Amino acid sequence: MARTVKHLSVHRVDGTELRVVSDVGAGTLLVIQAEEDVIRQYSAAALWPHRWVTLFVLKDMQPLARQLGARAGAAEMLSNLPPGGIDALAARPIVNAYDLASSHSCNLFVNQEAMLRAGYWEDPLALRGLLAHEHAHPLAENETTRASRRLLTEISLLRPQYGHEDATQSAMQAQIARQLVLLADELCLYAPREIAANELALRSGFGEHLFHLAQRNLAAARGALAGRAELRSRLQRERSEARLAPRWANGLLLLADLRGHANWAFELAPFYHSGYESITQELEAALQADVFSHLEPQVSALYATLREQYQALRPDLAADELLSWGRHLLQGLAEIMAEGAIETRLDLRLAQEVQSGDKHG
Repeated sequence: MARTVKHLSVHRVDGTELRVVSDVGAGTLLVIQAEEDVIRQYSAAALWPHRWVTLFVLKDMQPLARQLGARAGAAEMLSNLPPGGIDALAARPIVNAYDLASSHSCNLFVNQEAMLRAGYWEDPLALRGLLAHEHAHPLAENETTRASRRLLTEISLLRPQYGHEDATQSAMQAQIARQLVLLADELCLYAPREIAANELALRSGFGEHLFHLAQRNLAAARGALAGRAELRSRLQRERSEARLAPRWANGLLLLADLRGHANWAFELAPFYHSGYESITQELEAALQADVFSHLEPQVSALYATLREQYQALRPDLAADELLSWGRHLLQGLAEIMAEGAIETRLDLRLAQEVQSGDKHG
């Protein structure tokens, strides 16, 4: 079913033509104002290469998902989406689609549904922070981010040496393997792009906006602990009723904790790199006291490992250097999973280089 366009406009912002297409009503003008402010700030910092920007303000990401699914050569495009590909778009507040072969234009897709869920929709400071971050992706491309697109994650779960593996066990193993791949991709391949983008945004004067976003996300993490307690109770019940083996119950809870919170390591690393040490220490102290203390202890241990790895990440790593860096990171993740009773082998390998095509931040 075709969407009804409720807003269509063209704006001139410091030499950039901003085209806006929206299928939502109230709130679009606030997004446009935030986008204009972000363009002006990047232009003032002499970091702005775009002559045209198309801003799609949409109820959800279904139009973008359909476009990606139907487009020829979508496999190449999907390799540049965040972990989860098309299926993960519904949870993304904003996506920036750009082509590294041409810096003249980019396309931003704003997801009203996700923005409302996160409480960003009517928050001007959060809107500017999100838009500044997404615009920073093409501006911050470097040798390391390009190398990250040439790597692929490989995983295999080691089967236990005891017991009989039935269809249920096999299905559980496949589920955990899928979740581990998404986690490994996020921490190894996607993190360098996030770190580069946020560092550039911070250097361009968006520190207040990104700090505000981090505070909002920390509050959301505190609020999500109730759902985590429900998951823990359900897994314990299934374990006591012999419907779920202890190793799977432990593994699922640990994976849920890691998927939800390990990314704090690359969210906060740019603040350290950019000289915001006091802000980072404040956020880390609250994170440890209010969130990590309620999770599996391996989460805090992995955070410390990741923090060290991200501190060592340079912007000029060739593919073989990033491969070595990533393998060391995945070794730490495998050790953490082993503590949670899930033995796994995680590795990276080089894929064929992507020469051109749309990239997504």
